[in-house]
Amino acid sequence: QVQLVESGGGLVQPGGSLRLSCAASGSIFSINDMGWYRQAPGKQRELVASISSDGNPNLVDSVKGRFAISRDNAKNTVYLQMNSLKFEDTAVYYCNADVRGWSESGAITRYWGQGTQVTVSS
Repeated sequence: QVQLVESGGGLVQPGGSLRLSCAASGSIFSINDMGWYRQAPGKQRELVASISSDGNPNLVDSVKGRFAISRDNAKNTVYLQMNSLKFEDTAVYYCNADVRGWSESGAITRYWGQGTQVTVSS
């Protein structure tokens, strides 16, 4: 099994910054893409950013120029640096990882973290 543990959420004023971390552990051969989604109250979960195993980032338009995604492959950890936060960034943020296990099939499974609350409020 694989576990993803997130940290770094909290309450911040508009214009402030937070850094989310998500560490994967368990039965991991390798990790392909890692990413962050968010879900605001009454809304569907949406992609925020993703990053490939070789570090190629992808961010949705609403966070470009404000957020940055990075990863440390040695630590199986993905980060989301969030700057210039806005009220509309308030949501529960979930990380995910596409993990290749040790089975002969080499199957890839997407795992999710438990979510961390980010609240932007004055």
